[in-house]
Formats: sequence, C-alpha cells, structure tokens
Amino acid sequence: MEFEMEIDSPEVLTEVTAQYARYEAALVTNDVAVLDELFRNDGRTLRYGVGEILYGFDASNRFAPRDRRSALAYHGQDRHHHLRPRHRVASTLFYRDAWAGGKVGRQMQTWIRFPEGWRIVAAHVSIIDEPRDAGPKT
Repeated sequence: MEFEMEIDSPEVLTEVTAQYARYEAALVTNDVAVLDELFRNDGRTLRYGVGEILYGFDASNRFAPRDRRSALAYHGQDRHHHLRPRHRVASTLFYRDAWAGGKVGRQMQTWIRFPEGWRIVAAHVSIIDEPRDAGPKT
C-alpha cells in the first residue's frame, strides 16, 4: 500500500508559524488569554513540563496559573515538521542567558487544526545539559 503525504505545505506552514509566533509572544509576556486559547480545552490535552506530567487542560492551569508566572526571556532555534495538512509538530531548542551555555531547553508541541483553528493538544518542555553535537545556536 502506497502512502503519499504532502510535506511542508506553504499554506499550512504559514498558518501554524503565525499561531506558533502568537504562542511564543504570549509565553514571554504572560498573555493568559492567548495561552488559554491556544491549548485545546480538553481533558485529553497533555503537557509534560520540566518537572511535571499534566493530563488535561484544567490540570495544566491548576499546576501553574499563568497569571502568576514570571515572563520568560530566551532565544531559540525553531524547527517545524509538517506531518499532515491538519497536524503539525513544532520543536524548538531554547537557551537562557542565565544558563551560561551549559544547558539547552527543548520544547515540542503537537498542533491540530480544529473548526475553531489551530490548537495545541500535546506539549513537552525539558531542560538538559547541552550535548556536544547540539548544533549552532541562533
């Protein structure tokens, strides 16, 4: 059985890149309304954070009320991998000046296009010692 998949459709890339930019801007400025909008309000939405495993939209909000979280300052390298016209995975390596080059943060999100627009249904954030072969920083 042959399976053909369109990779990196320009239309989908433009749409998800715009939503991802909204997410990143909301994250660093604590725009709670946008953060809540972009995560799918569903009991099956999951978030694996640096020190937590959260199942469901409500669990994520109870763990770290976004209106009490400090803004994040970092710079990153974005890598977006298109899976299907309605599904997309965004992955980012990020660095904070306070880590002094010894750590790298990793963030991945699975986005799905619903009738109301693109929403995050799964997210993962972790921080590790930077591997020697991590590639160039931007």
